[in-house]
Amino acid sequence: MSKVIHLTRHAQAEHNVDEDYSIPDPPLTPLGRRQSEELYAQTAELQQSADLLVTSPLKRTLQTTIIGYRGLRARLESQNPAKPIIVLSRLQEVNDIPCDTGSSRDELKQNDEFRGIDFESLEDDWNFKKGEWCIHSCTQTLLNTTLVTGDFAPRSVAVRARARWVRRWLRDRPEQNIVVVAHGDILRQITKTSPFKVKDLL
Repeated sequence: MSKVIHLTRHAQAEHNVDEDYSIPDPPLTPLGRRQSEELYAQTAELQQSADLLVTSPLKRTLQTTIIGYRGLRARLESQNPAKPIIVLSRLQEVNDIPCDTGSSRDELKQNDEFRGIDFESLEDDWNFKKGEWCIHSCTQTLLNTTLVTGDFAPRSVAVRARARWVRRWLRDRPEQNIVVVAHGDILRQITKTSPFKVKDLL
C-alpha cells in the first residue's frame, strides 16, 4: 500500500486580507473559519480514513486543524491508545516577519481554543527565528520591514534542509494516510523534490 500525504494550507488569516505582514502570529478571519468549516464538510471520507494529524504551531494552522479536521481529531483521540494531534515546529512558515513568527509555547498552552493540544514537543526557541532556526545573515526589506532571510527564507539552504527533514519524518512514520496542515512557502519546499503526489482537497 502506498503512503498518502494530504497537504493542507491554512485558511485565510488576518495578514492575508491586506497583506499586512506586521501582524504577529495572526489568527483566522471569519472567512478563514468558514473556509475551515468547508474543509470539514468536503473531507468526510478523509476524516474517517486518515491515521495521523500533524500541524504547524502557528495560530492559523492550529485553528484550521481543529475546525477543518475536528472529526479526524476526535476519532484519533478516542482510539486506545489515543493518537493526539502532532504539533511539528519544522512545519512553521519560512520568513522572519511578525506574521510568520509563532507565539511562545506558554501562550499557546494558555489559549482556550487550543485546549487539549500537547505543545510540550515544541523547542524552547522554536519561534525565535535565530540560532538553529536562522543561520544566515543576509537581509532584505519587505514593506519597510527589515527581515533576516535565514533558516526560514524560501531559497535558503537551511529551509531546504528543513523541508527534507519533514519529508523524511513523514516517510519514516508508520502511518500510511497522513494529514498535514501548514503554510504555502514551506509546503512548496516540501513538495519541490518530494516523491509524494500533490492533490487539491478542495
